[in-house]
Amino acid sequence: MKSLLKGILLIFIIQSSLSMHSQELVELPLKQSKKIIVRLMFRTGSICDPKGKEGLSYMTANAITDGSTREMSKSDIEEFIYPMAADYGVTVDKEVTVFYFEFPSDFEEDFYPIIYGLMREPAFKEKDFDRVKSRQENFISRIIKNSSDEDYSKVILEEFLFDGSNYAHPVQGYEHSVKSITLDDVKDHFRKFFTRDNLIVGIAGNYSEAFKDRLMSDMKTLPALDTELPVPGKARMPKGYEVKIVTKPDAFGSAIFMGYPLEITRADDDFAALMVANSYLGEHRKSYGRLYQKIRKTRSMNYGDYSYIEWYPMGSNYQLPIAGFPRSSNYFSIWIRPVQTGEKLRAAYPELKNIELGHAYFAMRTAIREYETMVKNGLSQEDFELTRDFLRSYIKLYVKSPDQRLGYLMDSRFYGREDWISEADRLLGKLTREDVNQAMKKYFKTGDFAIAVVTSDDEGRALARYMREGLPSPMAYNNTVKEGLPEEVLAEDREIMIYPMKASYIEIKPSTEMFK
Repeated sequence: MKSLLKGILLIFIIQSSLSMHSQELVELPLKQSKKIIVRLMFRTGSICDPKGKEGLSYMTANAITDGSTREMSKSDIEEFIYPMAADYGVTVDKEVTVFYFEFPSDFEEDFYPIIYGLMREPAFKEKDFDRVKSRQENFISRIIKNSSDEDYSKVILEEFLFDGSNYAHPVQGYEHSVKSITLDDVKDHFRKFFTRDNLIVGIAGNYSEAFKDRLMSDMKTLPALDTELPVPGKARMPKGYEVKIVTKPDAFGSAIFMGYPLEITRADDDFAALMVANSYLGEHRKSYGRLYQKIRKTRSMNYGDYSYIEWYPMGSNYQLPIAGFPRSSNYFSIWIRPVQTGEKLRAAYPELKNIELGHAYFAMRTAIREYETMVKNGLSQEDFELTRDFLRSYIKLYVKSPDQRLGYLMDSRFYGREDWISEADRLLGKLTREDVNQAMKKYFKTGDFAIAVVTSDDEGRALARYMREGLPSPMAYNNTVKEGLPEEVLAEDREIMIYPMKASYIEIKPSTEMFK
């Protein structure tokens, strides 16, 4: 009930602020800095894409940053800012779009026309639009399916988990929808959703009052919001273990991402307690987590295994979570980095020539077993204190750069907070072991997961059969690895291989049919 009331209050605050045509400013003055950073966060993202035009928000934002202004072409801009060592770009997510600009403070007056030109006088030239559209079409038809199966599995899970809602489609859209977008669609979308009334302006560094006033004044000349912003879609609760397997002939391994709806966000104080539980289970890129210890370190199955209590953007590339991707629709997830398929194991090790299935099912069972054990038994006092104390230091690294400090302050406003990092530290400091264990019982679900797997054709068929029937999934070790394992690990394997995890639903789909 507390979470529901907070959510209603947050929506009321946002809607009230929009109706009053307010424009919030977040400042981070740093007089010793030699840079100025500007972030413009529009409360518009892929959930604002019209039906049949999925990907329009992404294309509109990129048509601005990869396009021309009334006065300068894209190449003119690049040539102009090169001596300044300046940079700008955009990120687009489900609910927000963030334009960012970074430049030396010595070029405050020189660089400002770039900000103004892109945001107030975008040229939307046909040749720029064609280039942006072609790149987006290539991404959704080829790159997303072929460059990283890990990232691919995450997009598949979101489509699966948010099926039927405005959260479901990839931010970049579908093949058919991207093809249908016209330059007039982009112009209209910019006017309709990139407005002064759903904008938070952020500025950090060594900037003058005149620069700040000019920026705020010019952003207030953006069009007014004349439509209601869409209500963010919610993830559906899976019934049992619902599995979507996407097959590729050339899949290197089995990439796995699984999750279920989580009803709280950073807007809730209880979120701090779940941070501790999640960190203990599987902090991103940290080797002390239970998932990493059991799957990666003990059994050498892959490169890493982690869990999340909110969307973690670009986890394959970043050690620390980055700002600019706040979401009000949340879900818990477990990321199992690619594990070996049966055909790869059979080809590499003669002693495994008769195995039917690779490591995917065993890895999933291991992860679910560790997760459910944690929820059932809770954390010990020692584990609680070690994890909580680590987090209090670790989260300060999230804001080690001025850009991320500003970004996190702006994200805080999205959640109805002032400064999430400082507030999280305070909340963590007040936590007890009982708080964490109770929060797990309250918010973490067991037995219900949506699961996305990207794997090879043969492995997909075998995995579907094993999971559909709930068959035992023995761990397949080569002789060298097996000989080095203690008996307690092998005994645990015998328990894991039969851990209850029978699929309630299975769908197999070839990668060529995805995101059409």
